[in-house]
Amino acid sequence: MKPITRTVALASASAALLALAAPLNASGAPGPSRAAAAPPLSWGACEGSGLDPRQRCATVEVPLDHAHPDGRTVGIAVSRIPAENPGARRGALLLIPGGPGGSSLNDPSGKGRKLPQEVRDAYDLIGFAPRGNAPSTPVDCGLDRADLALSKLRPWPAPDGSVDENMAVARRVSAACARNGGELVKHISTPVNARDIDRIRAALGERRISAWGVSYGTYVGAVYAQLFPHRTDRIVLDSNDNPDPVRVQRAWLAAYETGVEDVFPHFAAWASAPGNPDRIAGTAAEVRPLFLDLAARLDREPIPWPGANPEELNGNVLRQTMLDSLYRPSGYPTLAKLIRAARRGTVPPAPQTPPEAALQNVTAVSVATVCNDAAWPASAAAYEQDVARSRVTHPLTAGMPRNALVCAAWPYPPKETPVRITDRGPSDVLLVQNERDVATPLSGARKLRAALGRRAVMVTVDSTGHGAYLAHGNACGDRAVSRFLATGERPAADVRCR
Repeated sequence: MKPITRTVALASASAALLALAAPLNASGAPGPSRAAAAPPLSWGACEGSGLDPRQRCATVEVPLDHAHPDGRTVGIAVSRIPAENPGARRGALLLIPGGPGGSSLNDPSGKGRKLPQEVRDAYDLIGFAPRGNAPSTPVDCGLDRADLALSKLRPWPAPDGSVDENMAVARRVSAACARNGGELVKHISTPVNARDIDRIRAALGERRISAWGVSYGTYVGAVYAQLFPHRTDRIVLDSNDNPDPVRVQRAWLAAYETGVEDVFPHFAAWASAPGNPDRIAGTAAEVRPLFLDLAARLDREPIPWPGANPEELNGNVLRQTMLDSLYRPSGYPTLAKLIRAARRGTVPPAPQTPPEAALQNVTAVSVATVCNDAAWPASAAAYEQDVARSRVTHPLTAGMPRNALVCAAWPYPPKETPVRITDRGPSDVLLVQNERDVATPLSGARKLRAALGRRAVMVTVDSTGHGAYLAHGNACGDRAVSRFLATGERPAADVRCR
């Protein structure tokens, strides 16, 4: 799960607009049908600082429930920077954020600036705040501050392996979402996000749309391409989720076992390198036992940490810091500094956190998406055995990836079965994937690659971190993705970029 962001009439692009109606498909879920007219978008100034002055924002109204398209609506905030060369314009490139809980609303001004000129010439860059994310119609569960701690929301077991407190958190958070989340919290899921994207496409006046989805956005992009294959142009999926149609989001959580094992040796080499001011060990082989011993010590003897949430450095806070820090090598010093301080019996300054309102919003969207996508077991016994086994085989993650998220007590059954990703559809998908990625490991990306079959080609990049395209300076990988977006040309077969 994871992070957030924020009148001129649209010209000829808004003339012939297509929208999604909602008959039911075989699973009882709304599916595509005949086109309907959509009103033109009204583009105005975007809120926020540091934005490209060309970026403009608008709101797309979408059904709260796509099964009832004429009922209540919610607003989806969208942003746009027009293609820089109208003569070379191909269409719109939708930037699909990670998360669940992330927003790409400011990405046309941010990551959009990193795109090569030929891509910026060819596409309007489109960002959006998925349903529930402010400034789209927001959702909020009104959680207690303590339950906003990531070390609480990630289901780290107790030091003895007990999952009882995790089940208590699940009940408490689920009850708060049912009490405070309103109708919207019931209507946030990956298939719903995909249907919202098709409403955005229609509102933009695009017959087809291209996309660059990152992390959880790869799952959204894959589901969109499955539900609306005839509406896709060029689809880039970057840092790819396992699309397992049975486990769905549980497969995402379980992937941390593999992801941490893939990345931790890279951290260990960095943390033991001579000349590193944050060095914590003399050799890479010493780093793992040092970390495990320190986490066990903090399980027994937490250190007070005023201003943090929770206000102590315990073993699970250290483990969560490890998980956060392994997302990118630039995060390694945070973990190393915390380890060095804790070994002395001290703590660094309390980490800064986003404003509580933002945390409440992101957490509610994240929880609703994961829990509405698929049903989770409701009894502690269903998790206890998996957690115990995981703690033995993957001690760095201490059983967390097999434990009970909030969804163990979620009061709303899924409204539809998960979308199965298949090889049926146009061959217009390019996957790009780092070899060492803590959140979306290569093993999961290979499952998405296999599911897409002939529809896709995968570029595997010899890099470390979460996010591959334009993220690590790998010229081979960046060139392959840029060429595909600009020209439609993909590698003839899967390729590895050293």
